Amino acid sequence: MSVVAWRQRLHDHRLTLDRALTLLAAEPEPLADAGRLVVDALRSGKKILIAGNGGSAAATQHFAAELVGRFKRERAAYPAIALTADSAILTAIGNDYGFDQVFARQVAALGQAGDVLIAFSTSGESDNVVVAAEMARMCQIPVIGVTAEAPSRLQRLADVTIRVPATDTATAQELHLIASHLICEVVEDELCTMPIRVVESSSAGEVVP
Repeated sequence: MSVVAWRQRLHDHRLTLDRALTLLAAEPEPLADAGRLVVDALRSGKKILIAGNGGSAAATQHFAAELVGRFKRERAAYPAIALTADSAILTAIGNDYGFDQVFARQVAALGQAGDVLIAFSTSGESDNVVVAAEMARMCQIPVIGVTAEAPSRLQRLADVTIRVPATDTATAQELHLIASHLICEVVEDELCTMPIRVVESSSAGEVVP
């Protein structure tokens, strides 16, 4: 493919994202509500559970990494668990209970009232994500759905749904990443006054308090 063709592809992609972000910015309330749920949970000592399949599974681990590690600012570690990360748990539950239970069973095991479940699904119709949202509601865990623009079962179950203005899966996933980063940025802005627990390593490589 020629350089000119690549330039055209990049131009078209930029236009697509520009249009989508303009629409997203016109209705920021779901993002604001989602950010508030995450901030309030973390401030109260609760944790964030995150679920999704495929590309959305990668998004869950990315999101959790930004919270447990850091996004832009040096600050306290925030408790977040990607329910997609433990292959032994996923395969054990899938084998014994069925793939539709792989996230719900973890929500039941790890979740507590006041935690937050963030559920990524571009379609909003993934059975295992929907079942996880149902379990979260049973456990008094607020649900944030992150989907593409079509109405869905996940939207109907969620307390807040970020429906990004896209029908193309790849574009929706890129917008999901932007939404995740915006929430992480707000979380750090709101919570950076929390104390930082630091464990330093000695020159010999030993962990010291």
